Formats: sequence, C-alpha cells, structure tokens
Amino acid sequence: MRTNVVGVDMGGTKILSAVIDAKGNILGTAKVPTKADEAPSVVIDRIADAIQKAIGKSGVNEASIEAIGIGAPGPLDPATGVVIFAPNLGWRDIRLKDELETRVGIPTFVDNDVNVGTLGEHVFGAGQGVQNVVGIFVGTGIGGGIILQGELFHGASKTAGEIGHIIVKAGGPKCGCGTRGCLEALASRTAMAKQFQKAIKKKKQKSIVTELTNGDLRTIRSGVLAKAIRANDKLTLKIFKKVTKYLGVGIGSIVNFLNPEMIILGGGVVEALDDTFLDNIRAAAKKYALPNTLDGVQIVRAELGDNSGILGAAALARQRSEAR
Repeated sequence: MRTNVVGVDMGGTKILSAVIDAKGNILGTAKVPTKADEAPSVVIDRIADAIQKAIGKSGVNEASIEAIGIGAPGPLDPATGVVIFAPNLGWRDIRLKDELETRVGIPTFVDNDVNVGTLGEHVFGAGQGVQNVVGIFVGTGIGGGIILQGELFHGASKTAGEIGHIIVKAGGPKCGCGTRGCLEALASRTAMAKQFQKAIKKKKQKSIVTELTNGDLRTIRSGVLAKAIRANDKLTLKIFKKVTKYLGVGIGSIVNFLNPEMIILGGGVVEALDDTFLDNIRAAAKKYALPNTLDGVQIVRAELGDNSGILGAAALARQRSEAR
C-alpha cells in the first residue's frame, strides 16, 4: 500500500528532500547542493539523487511512495509543472514535472515554493483548522501564499500571492522587479542590507553588524540580525522599526482587500524578530487597516521553520495525488 510521500524544498543553494508519512512524520531526509550555475538537466539529476537518498535513509520501500511534491522558485504552472522563470536558477520554461517523473518513475507535482510553505503551515503548522490564510515569508525577498476555503489560490495567470510587490511607498526604493516602493524593496533582508550599507558606509554610523559580517555588509544573514537585536544595536533597531512599519502597511492592505482569518509570518527575518517587533507589526497593521477589519484576524508567527517547505511539498503531493 502506498502510504508515504516525498517532499522536496528546492532553493537556489540547496535541495532538501524528505520522506513523510500520512501523519506528517519525517522518516528520512537528504540534502544536496543545487549548483544552480549548471544546466537544468544536471540540477534535476541532483533532485532525483536527493529523493533516492531520502528514501534510502527512511528505511521504507520505494513501492510505498505515493507521490512526490516539489516547492520550486519562480513563476510556474502548477497544472503542467513547468517552471516558467526562475531567476535564481537561470531557468526558463523547464518541464520539471515531466523531467523528474522520467527519472524516478513516481507521480510528481510542482508548485511555487512560497505557496508550498504556506500549505505546510496550513496543514501541519500555525494554520491548522483555518480555512482562509495568507502566508508571508520574509527572507532575501518577500513571498506570499494564499489559501482560500482550504485550497491554494493561484489566480488567473497562476501568479497570485506576490505580496512582496504590493506598493507600500509610492516612489520609494527601486525593487528587483523594476518597480519602486514594493514591500520587498523596503522590508526584505536584501533591502535591509542596502540600508545598513548606506548608514554605515555613507553616513558613518556605527553598528555591531559591521563586526558580525567582518565588514562585508552584503552578506547579512538572519542570524546576524538576531544577534544585533539581542545586543540592542541602535542602528539595527532603527532599521527594524521601519521594516515592521512597512510589513504592517502591507498586512493592513491585505486585510482590507481579502479579510483572511489568519496571517502567518515566516522566513529568516521574522525568525530573527522577538515578540516586541511582532507586536509592532500588529500595531502598524491595525493603523493602516480599515476600522474593525482586523477583528478576529490572527497575525501569528510560522511554526515549522525550515521544515515548512518539505512538509508543504508533502501535503501538496498527497492532495494532488488523491485528487487525480
């Protein structure tokens, strides 16, 4: 009987694969480098290798694997499993589903990585039992996922959930997408790194972040931010004050438009925040939301951490397989 699934979290630097049973227990995992500079076919070979390694470590028979789910970066078509464009990988129109099924011989389902992370929180984490959820993941960029009536919502052109590109400051900093004032351009870790560079290099402000990064302000990681917050670093607290404000502005707009039951905040930047900053985000959201629209809306921290991707991919595999 096929009772297990494989979940794959595919990133620009690493591929994490896991065998997961029907109760959400992780039976075995494998991690391999993505090596995104190599040809797509080579990267897909590496995904297949990670899957086989995870199955081997799990101790289960491959015949028990019902399906594979993958969270992949970039706009893609979840129906066909074609990755339309993944800039971190240099991919365009790659038939990930078909290519992987050819290699491993197991039905495979693909969705956007942040959609999959949101699904993981919905099924196994903070959003359990909630029908209408918006996930916001803040890291190098800002991504979002939307679940309506218990189902992932993709939109007409399969791009719903691009929360990082809500305009929160007209005429603001230029975003990687080419527009100005996007949430991602003001509140992502990339945006924060630029703010640190400007403050420290141009305005000569002092910060423990300089020491923690050995002077390379381009390499600010979430762990560095967490250490700087714990040290009450003045510049870090100042920058995070702006970040929490703009996250609140974005959440207020989302609540005005969609009025979900829950907003789940995840990603490395959010994990670096203490509860005070989370309260600041809630306060800012209340300020920018219409009166009473936040009544009953929970703004909570994600619970699954780095496992949200593999668990969400597993949930995707099981749901899509059962729906066939």
